Amino acid sequence: MKKMLPLFALCALSLFASVAPARAADRPNILFVFADDWGRYASCYKGLDGRPTINDVIQTPNVDRVAREGVLFRNAFVNAPSCTPCRSSLLSGRYFFNTGRGAILQGAVWDSAIPTFPLLLRDAGYHIGKSFKVWSPGTPADAPFGGQQYAYQKSGGACNRFSGEASKRVAQGMTIAAARDEILAQVRGNFDAFLADRKPGQPWHYFFGTTTTHRSWFKGTGKKLWGIEPDALKGKLPKFLPDVPEVREDVADYLGECQAVDAYIGALLERLAAAGELEKTVIVLSGDHGMPGVTRGKCNLYDHGTAVTLAIRWPGGKPGRVLDDLVRLPDLMPTFLEIGGVPVPPNLYGKSLVPLLKSEKSGLVDTNRDWVISGRERHVGSARPGNLPYPMRSLRTSDFLYIRNFAPDRWPMGDPFSAATDAPDLKDIDATTRAAFPDMDASPTKTWLIAHRNDTEWKAHFDLAFAKRPSEELYDIRKDPDQVKNVADDPAYAAIKTQLSQRLLKTLAEAQDPRVIGDGQTFEKPPFTDPENIGPNKAPGAPKKGRK
Repeated sequence: MKKMLPLFALCALSLFASVAPARAADRPNILFVFADDWGRYASCYKGLDGRPTINDVIQTPNVDRVAREGVLFRNAFVNAPSCTPCRSSLLSGRYFFNTGRGAILQGAVWDSAIPTFPLLLRDAGYHIGKSFKVWSPGTPADAPFGGQQYAYQKSGGACNRFSGEASKRVAQGMTIAAARDEILAQVRGNFDAFLADRKPGQPWHYFFGTTTTHRSWFKGTGKKLWGIEPDALKGKLPKFLPDVPEVREDVADYLGECQAVDAYIGALLERLAAAGELEKTVIVLSGDHGMPGVTRGKCNLYDHGTAVTLAIRWPGGKPGRVLDDLVRLPDLMPTFLEIGGVPVPPNLYGKSLVPLLKSEKSGLVDTNRDWVISGRERHVGSARPGNLPYPMRSLRTSDFLYIRNFAPDRWPMGDPFSAATDAPDLKDIDATTRAAFPDMDASPTKTWLIAHRNDTEWKAHFDLAFAKRPSEELYDIRKDPDQVKNVADDPAYAAIKTQLSQRLLKTLAEAQDPRVIGDGQTFEKPPFTDPENIGPNKAPGAPKKGRK
């Protein structure tokens, strides 16, 4: 397959050498806002789950506008709940495990023979550009987008640290509104520079990759900068999170960063309208996995880790639709190519969303979109001795979540390290991700759980976050939407467990997942476990600070 990819690229170039100029005016632009660690959090989801949730508290008017004028996907999932492997899958349309060393976080290396949608769009005549994170950590950084040659970031990057940058300006005497406007001016400036560089009539693709929702952020800024009252979250947290003041404040601060993303979207929409490009542009909003630094979020295959926001505004499409189809972010690769009139590479996991966007139906449109697969190998390299992964795969249907843990003897969030002592250094754990359970980012929530691990009232919450897990997990989403009761050993679910297990393993084998073909040990050996640059003092993908 890899030997044929360069030939495919040449064929695509040859095809569009003649037709791209003639069709340029007919092809829509593509604005893609892809926020780091932004899960399924937007006020347009309020009420869709039929119960109180975190989405009752957040306010995202610009995301809501895109959903109202376009399509909101109720069930959108990532292929891997870790930055680099998720992005490897997104950009290529492949399963994350089919992207070579792009399947891991630290130590990732991009295989340039793998086609990606930004470069295929470029080769078909699109003007492409990006601001901030596309594919990293990994070598070369942002390689699937052509590295930094298409970067538009000279106006500033304060949008990647909203709470810190805004707090600094407020401390210097600015009002919150003025600080916000200064940061938004940088967002507009970078986008304006990108638009100014295109040729007349040339379609474009712009990738806005803010990292403000990636820890760390300043404690208390959800309320201070955005007016989000932590106590408004009472009774709305998922069951696996302790409903206590410290956790509520942590979640409120995260929602503040999500609202910052919404403000950036508003700035981009404003510039689109001013340039007369709004009705010529497909707008796509999403994130690379769930909430960081909390139980069952980032690095986990439960919905809190894999479900993300997905809203798409399709010019000329029927607006205001909410779709129940199970879709996966790798679907965006063939979607963008179809929008741009570019041939789609064969054997992708992703499946174009264009038929859903063109449909006028709500609810379930494509009955074949009734499952998604997610998985994970390694996040923080030093989380376990020998840089070993925590291998797992999941099959999600509308009613059930089935998870296969291939190494249940390992700690799912990494080894306990300092948390294994009777009196762990909580200040160190609060500040340093690698101090304990390194596959969960440092955070007030993580620190609180470790501090209360022996309290009778909270030990079950600690175990849900950090304890070793059985080889099989099964959750009945109809009865247990927060996925806290594993029914894999319940005889009443024996038939469905067997069915889902067989379906998952069969699909993985057909997809040539290295975890289930051959000796199944590919990710357990070099180069995936090479210690270079991923030792305990060199972890470029793991934030060192939990908060400031």
